[in-house]
Amino acid sequence: MNNGRENGKIFIYRVGVDFGMKQWVTAPLDKEIAKTIAQTYGLSQFLSMMLVIRGFHSKEQIESFLNTPDSCFDPFLLKDMDLAVERIHQALDQFEKICIYGDYDADGVTSTSLLYSYLESLGADVMYYIPERESEGYGMNIDAVRKLSELGVRLIITVDNGIAAAREVEYANSLHIDTVVTDHHQQQGDILPPAVAVVDPHRLDCDCPFKNMAGVGVTFQLISALEGKDGGFSTLLENYSDLAAIGTIGDIVPLEKDNRVLVKHGLAQLSRTDRLGIQALITESGLEGKKLTSTAVAFSLVPRINAAGRLGSSRQAVKLLLSEYPDEAEDLAREIGEQNQQRQKIEGDIALQIEEYLQAHPERRFDRILVVDGENWHAGVVGIVASRVVEKYGKPCVVISREGELSRGSGRSVEGFSLSDAVYACREHLVRFGGHPMAAGITIKTDKIDDFRLAINAYAAQRHPQMPYPKLLLDCKLRPQVLSLDIVEELTLLEPFGTGNPAPLFGLYSMTLTGITPCGNRKHLRLAFQREKVKITAMRFSVTPEEFPYQPGDILDLAVTLERNEYRGEASLSIHIRDLKLHGVDEAALLQEQALYEGARRGEGLSDDKTEKLLPNREQFAVVYRYLREQKGWNYGLDVLYFRLEQKIPFAALCLILDVMEELGLVTLQTSGSLYQIHLREIAGKVNLDDSVLLQKIRNQREKGGVQSV
Repeated sequence: MNNGRENGKIFIYRVGVDFGMKQWVTAPLDKEIAKTIAQTYGLSQFLSMMLVIRGFHSKEQIESFLNTPDSCFDPFLLKDMDLAVERIHQALDQFEKICIYGDYDADGVTSTSLLYSYLESLGADVMYYIPERESEGYGMNIDAVRKLSELGVRLIITVDNGIAAAREVEYANSLHIDTVVTDHHQQQGDILPPAVAVVDPHRLDCDCPFKNMAGVGVTFQLISALEGKDGGFSTLLENYSDLAAIGTIGDIVPLEKDNRVLVKHGLAQLSRTDRLGIQALITESGLEGKKLTSTAVAFSLVPRINAAGRLGSSRQAVKLLLSEYPDEAEDLAREIGEQNQQRQKIEGDIALQIEEYLQAHPERRFDRILVVDGENWHAGVVGIVASRVVEKYGKPCVVISREGELSRGSGRSVEGFSLSDAVYACREHLVRFGGHPMAAGITIKTDKIDDFRLAINAYAAQRHPQMPYPKLLLDCKLRPQVLSLDIVEELTLLEPFGTGNPAPLFGLYSMTLTGITPCGNRKHLRLAFQREKVKITAMRFSVTPEEFPYQPGDILDLAVTLERNEYRGEASLSIHIRDLKLHGVDEAALLQEQALYEGARRGEGLSDDKTEKLLPNREQFAVVYRYLREQKGWNYGLDVLYFRLEQKIPFAALCLILDVMEELGLVTLQTSGSLYQIHLREIAGKVNLDDSVLLQKIRNQREKGGVQSV
């Protein structure tokens, strides 16, 4: 646990622990279709059900998904691929100096490594260049092109960038350097770079059958085209799918069609790769001897590769992946591992400062969009921190690093709110911006940050009077008696899991908690449950006994993943709890009332029906205060406190009661997401609720239809 102290206060931040409420949603299932599929194709009822839930209904869809082919679509269906191949073959034949111009994330690093390795095997005079994140930024730049010209480069091949580099490609042309662009980002407007070839599935005039490739997927198609129509695709998979899998998983593209081909074959290849750099990285990540899944790659290998670009140089990561010397590979893997640890520390420090900021400016917690800024926060990690804030608060968030007169920021969103549209609507306050619905990046003049905060929240209020709730998507509900290793074995047929094909998440409802056992130095919990005489044990990771708000006898709903565990040759079913809640709690209703409370705290007008849910009476104050005295405070989720109270109080009213208690000096209150830390204060005499300025302002909002933010 990362704790910070300021004036005696403790600010709570836990990396990896999500204290935010979510609406649990179970995927729709047509059981009759599942039954028909099971009978028609000879599949089990469970596997058929999982296929239907994931949208596979026809014979072609099912066969293509379960029996992943050993091929991708014809690379020459990508616009300009023939021109790219012709120019690269010319460079090979004439032994021209080629430079692969990459990018600093895992997709760009693996794309660079893959193409370099392939061209080197053909005897090419090849080098690579990756811009430094901090000093050069993303994509081609004029200074880099000038340096490459001085080094005698005659052909630049971009990977994972270039579609927006019209000016830089034009400059390269003036230096008699040809450029082949390979990219997977969206074309900007009608302008394409004046390159020999522009290979990008998102070109407006490209009609290829699959567009959602990562940059490394486009690179793999390039080497497939260079091999020719009679080339051995299976040999390319054997030699390069390990790199392609890492980059594809790292870029968070849907694991479908060609991406599924590359990742499924690549994961198998990773387990037996002869690349010394990948072997060293696997060892450094603690994955040696373990099954390499897409989750393991996403959470262990990819962050380490990305850390090199965030805190060091991505060229070190490429050097690692291409290394042919064991000692060098081990040293580079260790160095990158240390950078990843440093990244985690920086991330935690920034997140802690954000918690402190929100404690010092509690009114910001009620914003629809959280916009937080700090002095010289590391620009390479603010996007990761924004993701953590979204997980905790269930709101879109933009984290901005103030760097003198200019500041840089990165934002993340929730499903249903397009952050790129919101940023575009606020473009008058920005110097540069870009992104997609779930993520965006901005450059802004520092003195415009407050204007941007107001503008993006005004946009959200206009377009989304009711902001989207964060959701937890369940595949289906299961009875505990059907849990078995057989189910886990069937689930492996659906692998690899990732974006577009998430690891199955199941609901186990009405489970009675019977035992709580700390493990792993009290960092994790082993929990025992029972339902209908069936007993199970499940793990709740990264939660200590002190943070666990439930007690034996509580009836809980669990959201779980199922995994195979092996110990000393014995296989067993392992149940991991992703989330849990008290049975009977309607999270959607609580989220709706929380939105009502936050709207009132923003000063929005209140109708009579809303006021009835929000404004508490004296008896409700007494109920809450008595319970807090009995418990000697509180240090858990507010939804649990709501459920424990002897008298049911509207959730919005409970939120307001606690604020008023703090205002009147009855308690000290700190919040972190939906986690409330409440300490009772010693008071002399009685407290008069009519002395609350906050209550009076809320009443005025009912009478006058809204006041300034409180």
